[in-house]
Amino acid sequence: MWIVRIALTRPYTFIVLALLILILSPVAILRMPTDIFPSIDIPVIAADWVYTGLSPEEFEGRIVSNYERSLTTTVSDIEHIESQTINGISVIKIYFQPNVNVTTALAQVTAISQTVLRQMPPGITPPLVMNYSASTVPILQLSLSSTTLSEQEVGDLGTNFIRTQLATVQGAAVPWPFGGKIPQIMVDLNPALLQSKGLSPQDVVAAITQQNPILPAGTSKIGPFEYNVDINASPKTVEELNDLPLKAVAGTTLYIRDIGSVRNGFLPQSNVVRRDGRRGALSVVYKTGNASTLEIVQGVKDVLPRIRASMPASLKIDPLADQSIFVRAAIDGVVREAIIAACLTGVMILLFLGDWRSTLIVAISIPLSILSSIRGLSLLH
Repeated sequence: MWIVRIALTRPYTFIVLALLILILSPVAILRMPTDIFPSIDIPVIAADWVYTGLSPEEFEGRIVSNYERSLTTTVSDIEHIESQTINGISVIKIYFQPNVNVTTALAQVTAISQTVLRQMPPGITPPLVMNYSASTVPILQLSLSSTTLSEQEVGDLGTNFIRTQLATVQGAAVPWPFGGKIPQIMVDLNPALLQSKGLSPQDVVAAITQQNPILPAGTSKIGPFEYNVDINASPKTVEELNDLPLKAVAGTTLYIRDIGSVRNGFLPQSNVVRRDGRRGALSVVYKTGNASTLEIVQGVKDVLPRIRASMPASLKIDPLADQSIFVRAAIDGVVREAIIAACLTGVMILLFLGDWRSTLIVAISIPLSILSSIRGLSLLH
């Protein structure tokens, strides 16, 4: 009971400590991240390999296995490796020990990814390497829909304009939206015409590649000035691609329009998003690291008016699946129950002891105990 003895002999010391707790605790509450669960420090790095058209069996045998073996020999502090492979895509997740230096691990994974590239099938591109943790979870969804804009236009606005502005919110990670159509110049070939002209699709690819270059050609010094010289043979419109020559046969030049047509199309869709029966897009906002869910969601909501002002009037941006509502409700529930508990405790002491002094002591000590606990949590991060 030494603490009681000190409190009786030095009451002003404890009054000052209580005032310090009362002053410093609100600062800690405002600065601490507010969330349902604590930050889970499980460092994970993912490498996304893409080789369009390769079957999962070939992908696993020729790419994934070699890459995983290379990781185990050059990357340190690996806890285990997981991989998931579908047609043309493989996602390899490298889980590290809790005390690993994520920056060093990311550099090692990136280095070995570039090194093993020469051992992979020809034409494969380097993997997309990114790091995240178990705390990276979706906290907000934004529905993008319009009654006048096409699905391709909605997806383009979500990818190139809305996503880039949402990424400026501190603690938010915004990947590419779901739905929409990714624009791409498509060449529709007629197999019968190709065969009759003695051509193959590879000949068409080579002709477009060779006649559509944009290259720097150095500089040219004319008098006292030096000018940049560029080689730009890229057509200005999609229709002009139809006029690219393929080859000459018996004095006659064959053009792309003779064996097919070029159009402004889009990649084959792998997912579709519908809002009220109409196709649209869905943008998901993820929480990263120790950021607060409440702060991220509020930051996104503060940015939305500026985004809406720069978008077409017919584009609707509606928040969905807002996790901050659940977080606020949980916090309100804890505060409400704490107040009820303190009031009931004070009432019970007043009824059974009939001492206003004891009741006042309990009414003050319970909030101070809670505030000191919050301060301790803040100091321990």
